[in-house]
Amino acid sequence: MKFNDELTLFLKARYPIIYINTIEEDRIEYVIRKNIKTNLNRSIYSWDFVDGYTNNPNNEGFAKRNPLQALELVERLNSETPALFLLKDFNRFLTDLSISRKLRNISRILKLQPKTIIIIGSELNIPIELQDLITVLQFQLPSESEINQELERLINSLNIKVEPQLFENLTRACQGLSLERIRRVLSKIIATYKTINNNSIAVLLSEKKQIISQTEILEYWSVNKKIIDLGGLDNLKDWLKKRKTAFGVQALNYGLPTPRGLLLVGIQGTGKSLTAKAIGNDWQLPLLKLDVGKLFGGIVGESESRLRQMINVSETISPCILWIDEIDKAFSNVESKGDSGTSNRVLATFISWLSEKTKPVFVIATANNIDLLPLEIIRKGRFDEIFFLDLPKQEEREEIFKIHLQEFRPNTFQGFDYSKLAELSESFSGAEIRQSIIDGMYHAFYEKREVTTDDICMAIEEIIPLAYLESDQMLKLQNWASSGRIRLASSKRIYLN
Repeated sequence: MKFNDELTLFLKARYPIIYINTIEEDRIEYVIRKNIKTNLNRSIYSWDFVDGYTNNPNNEGFAKRNPLQALELVERLNSETPALFLLKDFNRFLTDLSISRKLRNISRILKLQPKTIIIIGSELNIPIELQDLITVLQFQLPSESEINQELERLINSLNIKVEPQLFENLTRACQGLSLERIRRVLSKIIATYKTINNNSIAVLLSEKKQIISQTEILEYWSVNKKIIDLGGLDNLKDWLKKRKTAFGVQALNYGLPTPRGLLLVGIQGTGKSLTAKAIGNDWQLPLLKLDVGKLFGGIVGESESRLRQMINVSETISPCILWIDEIDKAFSNVESKGDSGTSNRVLATFISWLSEKTKPVFVIATANNIDLLPLEIIRKGRFDEIFFLDLPKQEEREEIFKIHLQEFRPNTFQGFDYSKLAELSESFSGAEIRQSIIDGMYHAFYEKREVTTDDICMAIEEIIPLAYLESDQMLKLQNWASSGRIRLASSKRIYLN
C-alpha cells in the first residue's frame, strides 16, 4: 500500500498516535499537507521544541521549549474540530514519565474525537509502555518517479539535453538519497561542470559515500579496476556482461528479476576480491564492503542489531553491491560456537534476507574453503550462481602477465616473452604472478637497468606457490568443481593433479 493511502486509512480509522520514521522532515510535512488537502478536511498544527507551534496565527509560538504543554493543546481544542498535530523530534521526549503518562491519558480522547498526533523523528525509539498506542508508518526515500520529476525539472530549467541512457543512470545513482541531498548534489554538479554529463554519476556515488562513512561495519570502496583487467575467467565475464544492465527500467519492464548475487570460491589469489571491485566499477554501482569482524559485537544482541543496520543501509543506498570477503570465516562451524546462539541467529537473519530481499542489493561473497560454509548459504535461492575460480591455465597466465606488465610498463610491455613466463609459472595464482613481476622489477631497479623477462623468470623460481602449501585443499576444491556441483569461472578445463 502506498504511503498516502496508508496514512489516509489510519486517519479515517482514528489511530490516536502515528510515528513516522524519516530524516526528510520538510518533504514529509509537504506530503502530509498535500494529502490532507486532497483527501481529508483537517487543520494542521506543527510543533517543534525551539519555535513551538507555527503556521497557525492563534497559537503562534505556543508551547515553545515545553513538550508537555504541546500535548495540552490537543485537549484545549474544540472536540468537534478535526485536527492533525505534527510533533517534530518528539520521540526524544517519550521516555519522560510525564510525557508518557500524558500521551496515555489523552489517547482516550483521540479515539473519540477527529484528532491525531503524528510524531516525526529520525530514530525509532518507542518505550514499551507506549508501543500499544503508537503505530509506526514508514516513509520511504524518494521513489523513481519522484527522482525523475526532480531531474526533469532541473534539466528543463537549464535548457539542456540528456540522453535517455544517461538519464536512467542518473536516476539509478540518485536512488537512496533524500530529495534535499539530491538537490544539493545536483547543484554541486552544475557548479562544477556547468552541465549534466557522465561525470555526474561519479559525484552522485561520492555523495553516497558520505552516508556509508557514518556506519562502523560498512566501508565504501572507490576502485578503478575494470572487468577487462581480469585475466581469464571468460565464463564469469560473460555471465556478468549479460547482467550489467539488469538494474535499469528496461529490464524491469521486460519482467526480469533483479540479480541477487554471486558466491566466488577458490584459493587465495585467484581474483575473487578483484572481481568484486571490478564489478562495482564496471556496473557503476556503489561498492560496500562488510567488515565481518565488526559485525559480531561483544554485547548480547549487538550483533543482530549491527546486521539489521547493515541491511538497512545497503537497502537505503540501493541499487548497490555488497561485498562480503571471506564469508567462510564469518559463519564457519556456527553449531560449535559458544556464543549463546548469536552466530546462529545472525546466520538465520542473513540467509532469510538473502532469499527474501526485494531491494536491488547485489551480494558478492567470497570463500576460500567451501567446507566451512553452512549448507543453508550455498543452497539455491541465496545466490544466483556459485563460481569456482581455479588456478589460471597457461593461456590465462599469459593474459594475466600481459595485463600486469601493460600496467607497470605501458611503453615496453610487448617486448616480454609471455609464453616462457606462463610456462614457468605453473600453479601460480594471479596474485603470485603480479608479485613475480614486482620482485623482478626490484632486482632490475637495484642493478639500475630496465626489467627483462629473465628478471621475472628468476623471481618466479624463488616463489613457492600457495597451491603447493595447500595442495590438499586445492585438490578438494578442484574435485568438487569437476563434479559439476559448481560452475567454472573459466572455460579452460580443470586438470586434477
